[in-house]
Amino acid sequence: MKRIGIIGGLGPEATVDYYKEIINAFKNGNGDLNYPEIIIYSVNMAHFIGLMREKKYEQATAYISEKIEGLKQAGADFAVLSANTPHQLFDQLKERSGIPLISIVETTCIEAKSKGLKKAGLFGTDLTMKASFFPDVFRKQNIEVVAPDEEDRKLINYKLFSEIELGIFKDETREILIGIIEKMVREQEIDSLILGCTEFPLILTAETYAGIPVLNTTKIHVESIAKYCRENS
Repeated sequence: MKRIGIIGGLGPEATVDYYKEIINAFKNGNGDLNYPEIIIYSVNMAHFIGLMREKKYEQATAYISEKIEGLKQAGADFAVLSANTPHQLFDQLKERSGIPLISIVETTCIEAKSKGLKKAGLFGTDLTMKASFFPDVFRKQNIEVVAPDEEDRKLINYKLFSEIELGIFKDETREILIGIIEKMVREQEIDSLILGCTEFPLILTAETYAGIPVLNTTKIHVESIAKYCRENS
């Protein structure tokens, strides 16, 4: 099997979830313990997010590119970013990478298309919800991506960085998030929701909310990682 490289730490809770989900994807019930080799480079989240907030995109790209090169030097055959926000730089990172990269946005778009979805809501960091990298990719498949209104974006981002990224999962926060989903279904007529931050599946664990399917970007990404790992052995 191909050796997997993961850029982690953006944030740590999601990185742990990625590792567990990848291992689970290779469990076959026979107890043969045939798991892939995985190399994780956990980066400094505060440093990267700071660069992105200051719009120092070239420095942010160089920072992550350096870590991808580190994965390559350590023996990784391909790499993934275990977070959605750095995918704003995915095209630049892909150009500089010496190994293949698998995009969480592109694989999620393929999943959305397979389900016949037409208008997806987007939860994520404020950086992700304001950026165009999700809408740009989905638009190519005639799928619209919309973010919550400004007030709800601020609330989502606050809960994300003050609780969820820290491994704090409150029932009251889950209810707030569900309320925003219900509002988006009602007012923006979304037919699905992209969990565009890989921490969200840790608090929004159901497959549907407010009668619409949830696109769990971690799960979708892991499935593509496992497939690539097996098929390119």
